[in-house]
Amino acid sequence: MRFSAVSGVGGSKSLPLFTPETGGGSRAKKFRFKRCGDIYRRVHWNNRGCKSIVWRCVSRLEEKGSDCSSRTISEATLQDAVVKAINEVLESKNTFLTVLQENIAAVLNEDNDQTIQEIESRLNELQQELLQLVNTKADYQKVADEIYHLRELKQNILAENAEREGKRERIEEMMKFIHDQSVELQEYDEQLVRRLIEKITIYDEKLTIEFKSSVEIDVEV
Repeated sequence: MRFSAVSGVGGSKSLPLFTPETGGGSRAKKFRFKRCGDIYRRVHWNNRGCKSIVWRCVSRLEEKGSDCSSRTISEATLQDAVVKAINEVLESKNTFLTVLQENIAAVLNEDNDQTIQEIESRLNELQQELLQLVNTKADYQKVADEIYHLRELKQNILAENAEREGKRERIEEMMKFIHDQSVELQEYDEQLVRRLIEKITIYDEKLTIEFKSSVEIDVEV
C-alpha cells in the first residue's frame, strides 16, 4: 500500500481509465514492456468462438505491426482488482481517514488568496501610473508589460486555486464514502468507480489503482 498525489481527468470505459506501465531502464527490460505509454481500450474479444470483454493497449489495436508487449487483461480481472482496492481502504478505515485529513490540511496550506490580493493592489497602482503616462504622452511600454505579466500570473493562480478546491472536494467525498460505508463491497459498482477512481495503471505483476483523493493501492494479479 502506498500514498501519492494524483492528478488528471477521470476516465471511463472508452477513455484512459486503464493505462499501460511506462517505466524505463532495467525495470522496463525486466518486465518486457514497450515504453509506449498509450491508453487501454475496451474490446469485445472472440477467441476461437469464446467471447469475452478485454482491455488492450490502443497501439496494439490501431498501429499495424506494433511491437508493444503490454498484456491483454480481462475486464473481470480489472473489476475484481478495483473491488479489492476499495475494500482494502474500507478495512483500514481509520488509517485512510487520517491520511486523507492530512491531505486536506496540505491542500489548505497552499492558499494563494494573499498573493491574489497583492497582485490586484499592484495592478491598481500600475493602471493609475499607465493613465498618467498616456496623458503626458510618455513611454508606457514598461508599465504595460508589467500589467500584462501580472494579469497572466493572476489567471494562473486562479486556475491553481480552482484545481486545489476540486482536489479538496474529491478528498472530502472519499472521506464521506469511507465513513458511511459500513460493509465491504460484494461486487463491482460502475457508478461508484466513476466517483472514486482516477485511473488504473497496468503492470506485468500488478495493477495500481489511483483514487481521485490522492491515494494509490497496488493489487497483485
